[in-house]
Amino acid sequence: MTSDNLSAPPHASHRVVIHYCNLCRWMLRAAWLAQELLSTFDGELDEVALHPGTGGVFEIWLGDTLIWERQRDGGFPEAKELKQRVRDQLCPDKPLGHSDGHKRTP
Repeated sequence: MTSDNLSAPPHASHRVVIHYCNLCRWMLRAAWLAQELLSTFDGELDEVALHPGTGGVFEIWLGDTLIWERQRDGGFPEAKELKQRVRDQLCPDKPLGHSDGHKRTP
């Protein structure tokens, strides 16, 4: 393979990092939330990265903004709430369908 066949990795301007405690066995939870975000924000998110850590950490970052922290926010996020927080930062006008709840029309 020559260098002509290689390309640079894409620049991820809309990047989510899920920093989770590997010792607590939270990788599956992190991976599930990652696939939920990638499915919901197809075309809006460039990357979702899983970052193993220790010490009971479970944080979700969108760029430089901490959007979820397990201790601060009282546990783990439900997919619905996490999607709403990501949407509010990334693309506030995007409807989330059933994740926004059923609103009664007058």
